[in-house]
Amino acid sequence: MAVKASHDSLPLTATVTPASQEETQAAVRDAFRQNTPLYPIGGGTSLDYGLPAREPGLGLSLTGLNRVVDYPARDLTITVDAGMTLATLRQMLAAEHQWLPIDAPEPETATLGGLIATNFSGPRRFGYGTMRDYLIGVTAIDGRGVMFHGGGRVVKNVAGYDFCKLLIGSLGTLGVVVQVTLKVKPLPEASAFVVHPLTNLAGAEPLLKALVNSRTTPAAVELLAGPAWANDPALASVQTGQALVVGLEGTGPEVEYMQRQLLEEWRQLGAVGHAVPQGQVPGLWERLTAFAAERQGLVFQASVVPSAVVGLAQQIQSLAGDASILAHAGSGTLVARLPSIDPADVAPTMIRTIQPAVRAASGSITALALPPGAERTRQLVWGPASEGEPLMRAVKEQFDPQGLLNPGRFIY
Repeated sequence: MAVKASHDSLPLTATVTPASQEETQAAVRDAFRQNTPLYPIGGGTSLDYGLPAREPGLGLSLTGLNRVVDYPARDLTITVDAGMTLATLRQMLAAEHQWLPIDAPEPETATLGGLIATNFSGPRRFGYGTMRDYLIGVTAIDGRGVMFHGGGRVVKNVAGYDFCKLLIGSLGTLGVVVQVTLKVKPLPEASAFVVHPLTNLAGAEPLLKALVNSRTTPAAVELLAGPAWANDPALASVQTGQALVVGLEGTGPEVEYMQRQLLEEWRQLGAVGHAVPQGQVPGLWERLTAFAAERQGLVFQASVVPSAVVGLAQQIQSLAGDASILAHAGSGTLVARLPSIDPADVAPTMIRTIQPAVRAASGSITALALPPGAERTRQLVWGPASEGEPLMRAVKEQFDPQGLLNPGRFIY
């Protein structure tokens, strides 16, 4: 097991990089015996997510766990170590014309374990779902160093507790994920975008409502607003920086049909749309995915009922003229970036204005990034305590009784 000094943003005394599940388990057991805080690290792309860690402890890098354990391609499943990067997995699956349809920034660095811990999902979540839909088996190590398993290596598996869903989004505070079994899908032959420029966000409402009964099946439904999109090379016709963008994927004939069909449905509603040039399609997917990872000023993510997305986006626009917004409108997830907000205004804006607006839309909100000088508090980052928090704390105590896994970074 490699040990080295660390200069990461976490308060680490050292970082160990196990080469196997057994070495990982031994490291956790040692930390438990010595009552040493432990910080699991994947690709390191989300170390600023959540509250800042304050207790000095040991970094546990999972990048040494990157084996393929089992890949029965005909079964559309794959079992790999959790330290494998998304890019490596994509390359492997592509050889069999398959893929895991989960978007993530920095795929060359982001690990599967990190994606599970943060529960990140991008524009394709509307058509394909999130990691919860693809994680069918998991092996992890709890805060005492005890290894446990959930799910299995086949899609139809109901044995045991649903540890898969429990670990997703837990920010590494319940267990160190070391191995995953994923359901995968056939790789689509074609991909396209159709765009309708907007003079104001309210103009998206009838088009979003019409998509419910559309004869097309979009992979992504994105509402864009703000300076970040004004000069996007794929959206040259969008002079206002506001647009409704719909992503389509499938076989070549399917995508061609859906393009024509959706543009005709919009025309009947009096809306003029157009297709993004094919050479610009891959880049637009990448920029839509990377938006949430660009840390400029205050960046937050809100999850609300889809019918509230346009209204919430309008409220955010009214707060800051330079606000940029990416809303996965079909799913109800909105990411906003306020790049020039004064650090002293962050807490009042979030706690008094934005958080109440999100709660009124039956939603939740998380701060993804804060400007330098803004204090990271529990309410500011994670929002007010929820009714389910006592249960979450009880689960935490069962998995990590000494509170050693990522202490202080989540709600506990």
